[in-house]
Amino acid sequence: MSRKNSGFAADLAAGIDLTEDSAAPRRSSIASNVLTGRSNRLADLASGAIVSRTHELVDPARCRMWAGHNRDYALLNEERCADLIESIKAQGRQEIPAIVRRLSGEDGYDFEVICGARRHWSVSWLRTHNYPDFKFLVDVREIGDEEAFRLADLENRARDDLTDFERAKDYLRALSAYYEGRQKTMAERLKVSESWLTRYLDLARLPEELTRAFANPHELGIRNAIALKALMKPEDRKERAFREAARLAAERERTNHSPSVLEVIKALSLAADPPKKSGTPKKSGKAETVANAVGQPVLRIEGADRKGVRITLLNKGGATRQEAEEAIRAVLDQHWPVQ
Repeated sequence: MSRKNSGFAADLAAGIDLTEDSAAPRRSSIASNVLTGRSNRLADLASGAIVSRTHELVDPARCRMWAGHNRDYALLNEERCADLIESIKAQGRQEIPAIVRRLSGEDGYDFEVICGARRHWSVSWLRTHNYPDFKFLVDVREIGDEEAFRLADLENRARDDLTDFERAKDYLRALSAYYEGRQKTMAERLKVSESWLTRYLDLARLPEELTRAFANPHELGIRNAIALKALMKPEDRKERAFREAARLAAERERTNHSPSVLEVIKALSLAADPPKKSGTPKKSGKAETVANAVGQPVLRIEGADRKGVRITLLNKGGATRQEAEEAIRAVLDQHWPVQ
C-alpha cells in the first residue's frame, strides 16, 4: 500500500470503534425506539384514539336499524342489555364493532345497522345516563341485502340473547325476500341442513290464532313448535285448539295470570284431543284413558282388541268412586254384555 493510501486507511479506521461496548448503545437505541412506538400505538388503540381504517366512532343517533335486522329492536330494554351495558362501562368503551352500511341522501342518518342492535341500544342508553362521551364503534361494509342477511345470521346464530322466535321470523322473511321460497337453496347458502331450517320455519308459521294463547310468544322455542304444529291437522282438531287459545288469552286478560309455555301447550293439546267421557269407551289396541265430564282421568284401558282387557284405576286423578263405578260398568257393557 502506498504511503498516501496507508494514511487514508489509518484515518478511516481511527473513526470506527469496533468494541462491543460502543456498538451496543446504537442497537439498544433503535430497539427502544421501536418498542416505544409500538407501545404508544397499542395505548392509542386501547384508548380508542386510533380506529382501523374500516372502523369509525360515530354518534348512534346518526344510525338506524336495517329493515331486515333479525332482532326486534322495540323489545330491547335495560334488562335485556344489562350485561352489555356493564361490560361497556367496565371497559370504558364498546369493544366489538357493529356492522353497518353507509347511507347517502338519507336525511338524519349516515349509517344503517346490519349487526349490533344491542350494542346500538346500549351505547344510546349510556349516552343519556351519565356517559355522554361514549361513541358507537362501527365496521363499515359495502354489502347487498342477501349478504347482509347471511352475515347477521352467522354473527347471531350462537347468541342466547336472540330468541328462537325472532330468528324464525327472520328466516321466514328471508325465504321469500332472497331465495324465492326455495328452502333448499336457502339452507345451502346458510350452510345448514334443510331439517334444521324447517324447524325454525315451522315455528314462524304458527298462526296468531294459536300463539295468542301465550303471554309472550318470544318464549316459544323450536322444540315447542313440534308439539304445536301437530295441532294443526285435521281441521276439527285445529278448530278446537284455536277455541282453547282464545279462551286462554281471555282468561289471561281477566286474571292477569300467565301460565308457563308447557302449561299452555298441555291445555291446547288436551282441548284438541279431549279424553273420552265415561260410558263411551272404544275398542282399540292402544291404551285409552277414560275421563269424567270435566276431563279428570278415571281409568285406563289396555288390550281392548284382544280376548281380555286390563283396567287400571286412576284413583289420584280427582274423579269420584261413583264415576269410577260408572266407567267400569261401561267397559263391562261393551266387552262383556248381558246375555
